[in-house]
Amino acid sequence: MSTSETKPPRVRHPEKAHKPDQEVKRKPAWIRVKAPVSKEYQATRAVVKENGLHTVCEEAACPNIGECWAQRHATMMIMGGICTRACSFCNVATGKPNALDPFEPTNVATAVAKLGLKHVVITSVDRDDLADGGAQHFADVIRAVREAAPETTIEILTPDFLRKEGALEVVVAAKPDVFNHNLETVPRLYTEVRPGARYFHSLRLLDEVKRLDPSMFTKSGIMVGLGESKSEVLQVMDDLRSAEVDFLTIGQYLQPTPKHHFVDRFVTPEEFKQYEAMAYNKGFLMVSASPLTRSSYHAGDDFARLRAAREARLAAAG
Repeated sequence: MSTSETKPPRVRHPEKAHKPDQEVKRKPAWIRVKAPVSKEYQATRAVVKENGLHTVCEEAACPNIGECWAQRHATMMIMGGICTRACSFCNVATGKPNALDPFEPTNVATAVAKLGLKHVVITSVDRDDLADGGAQHFADVIRAVREAAPETTIEILTPDFLRKEGALEVVVAAKPDVFNHNLETVPRLYTEVRPGARYFHSLRLLDEVKRLDPSMFTKSGIMVGLGESKSEVLQVMDDLRSAEVDFLTIGQYLQPTPKHHFVDRFVTPEEFKQYEAMAYNKGFLMVSASPLTRSSYHAGDDFARLRAAREARLAAAG
């Protein structure tokens, strides 16, 4: 018998294997989506596979993959498909990652050009194993995309670079158009939802981006339905505005498997509308709040609106 036949399959979430199953609640009608079947979806998938890329759309089991890939909008996930963190909400595989692929910046850039993307979102797994958390790799990817597709605007969704001195400066110096880092949830729930992260470190990261480059758009997002209260969500909004964050996303948490954090409740579309109005009242330039909102959902259209909103505000102030 060969080694491949005797080797057991890799467990996607080894840190969750011992946990008791949590009930996966039936989704309400407003959050159900159709399975992806379009020719455009298949064409996007082919480009991703040809270039050996990972996408957060697939790895995180995003419900919007059919819609987004039908429009050739794929969110690139760099630095491999294995994360060093073990967030209780996330479906990305965890464990010991492989070495960085030196050809990945070129492959991402090739895919962006081939898909004809006007706006691309580039995210990554957490790489706590790397001295700089992968900051230089982010910068290399940004510069490769600039060279291959100079008209494409670039949005990055980064890890927190916790205890990685100088990492943030490297990424900001590469000049992405939007710097996104998600807070994910309210401070009280961090120990159970995002145990490897620190709420106020993430907040300071976003604040520091603005200090390094005041012209760079910043963005952050949270999930609701994890057990947070309305007042806690409003406090997160205030915290983000104190860091001068421009763009806020709020979406419904969906439980990937019975081993993941449970859904406390499904927030109604009406409540999302209320959150959207409250966020705009607090001064955000752009807000996306809906059950299916994700960090990169409609990111291209939203970036155009974000830029227009800044211009309008500057014109009004001038």
